Amino acid sequence: MLLDQLGNVSRKAAATRSRLDKRALFAALFRGAAAGDVALAVSYLTGTLPQGRIGLGPALVRDALKEIQPDPAAELTLQDVDACFTEIAATSGSGRTATKRALFAELLGKALSSDRDFLVRLVLGELRQGALEAVILESIADAAEVDAGAVRRAAMLTADPARVAEVAFARGNAGLAEFRLEPLAPIRPMLAQPAETMQVAFDAIAEAFVETKLDGARVQLHKDGDVVRIFSRQLNDVTASVPELVDAVQELDARRLVLDGEVIALRADNRPHPFQVTMRRFGRKSVNAGIRNELPLRVFLFDCLMIDDEVLIDRPYSERTAALAAIAPVALRVPQIRTTSAAEAARFMRQSLENGHEGVMVKAPDSLYAAGNRGADWLKVKQVHSLDLVVLAAEWGSGRRQGWLSNLHLGAVDGDGFVMLGKTFKGLTDKTLKWQTAELLEREIRRDEHVVHVRPELVVEIAVNEIQQSPQYPAGMALRFARVKRYRDDKTAAEADTVDAVRHLFQQQAVA
Repeated sequence: MLLDQLGNVSRKAAATRSRLDKRALFAALFRGAAAGDVALAVSYLTGTLPQGRIGLGPALVRDALKEIQPDPAAELTLQDVDACFTEIAATSGSGRTATKRALFAELLGKALSSDRDFLVRLVLGELRQGALEAVILESIADAAEVDAGAVRRAAMLTADPARVAEVAFARGNAGLAEFRLEPLAPIRPMLAQPAETMQVAFDAIAEAFVETKLDGARVQLHKDGDVVRIFSRQLNDVTASVPELVDAVQELDARRLVLDGEVIALRADNRPHPFQVTMRRFGRKSVNAGIRNELPLRVFLFDCLMIDDEVLIDRPYSERTAALAAIAPVALRVPQIRTTSAAEAARFMRQSLENGHEGVMVKAPDSLYAAGNRGADWLKVKQVHSLDLVVLAAEWGSGRRQGWLSNLHLGAVDGDGFVMLGKTFKGLTDKTLKWQTAELLEREIRRDEHVVHVRPELVVEIAVNEIQQSPQYPAGMALRFARVKRYRDDKTAAEADTVDAVRHLFQQQAVA
């Protein structure tokens, strides 16, 4: 398959907002691909490289772009691209930076000009085409004429859509059925949908397990005999960073385990440290005794996917949580109640918030573990604050938002001016994007690269879960999980929230 074929499909997918049209585009591409190209096509369209990270950062890529010598006669195939990436990944030793740059520049020179941007965004992890992995998986099922559920399950168990595609085309449903949950091989975590209120959550789930939602790092814990491995939400092996978790799992009375949980750093009074503190410790490559004593981590488990030789992902949550309770002491489990009462759940949530946590999870007792899926059987309810902020600038969107001003730069009133607190592109409908683009362009004062700076006139109501400390912005604060609720045409910029009001909210959080 020529790279240009893939690039054309990617560009067409980015230009369409129809999920069905995207699905048809990808399926047609996969049907026409040679056996050896399908896995590469899936890998590239999902924004990944089979080689993983190959050592091409933004600076090196910029330099490579300056060294391009176009070769109009070249016809670049996916196999050519893969071979080049393999060579770049293998390059080491003295002069490796220059060699990697030269190899990538040569590759870009062989590509059509329209495909160079695709390659650049691919290696930088910035490929945006409005194509969710779920659409790719559906397209694989269509093209290979296999069961879509079998494809989704295989992808859940392998976290590798390219491998799933390879098996689907080579061996069909029978091959897909051979994928199994195995200890030490991570699977994608099951995700949750947000619910605005507790009542909304209980309107959807009449009886539920309600659990404290911890603001930490999601982890998957595997045990096979004496071997323990800990994986992050992104399925990276973080075992060396969390020796406390390894010790905790080793002590559990089971030969083989796959568990799901959250890791946080607690203060001496058992209240959680801010999220950034937990992540700084969690993100360390290795941990010595001093660091471990200074900032210990705690794991709180909430799901059991495998115990000894019993696989539980197809068992209801009520059975999985019972299996967890049978092997893990209360101190290692997320606080939990089971109730049919939204009022009782609300009281539980208030207690969780008073203890410094960010909200609750509401889970259906009969829910199966749908790894990688954001289903309606798990809902999250968080404390939400609203701020009226001023739009200072906006960034041009990409993918399905191409041609619209999307990512908003948000500021609070600070004396006679404004101070930036963060950005968001979430919560915007197509209708709002269209209106917003027109309104902001009318207020444009200057541009730089992909940012349009505007007169600070439009006030937008922003929902946030937390104000966090951040050196990134002048006020020393940033918005966490910010999303647009509505534009406030009834307010002027001078009536927006002040930076002092935001700081007061931040200080209240610290005391709570």
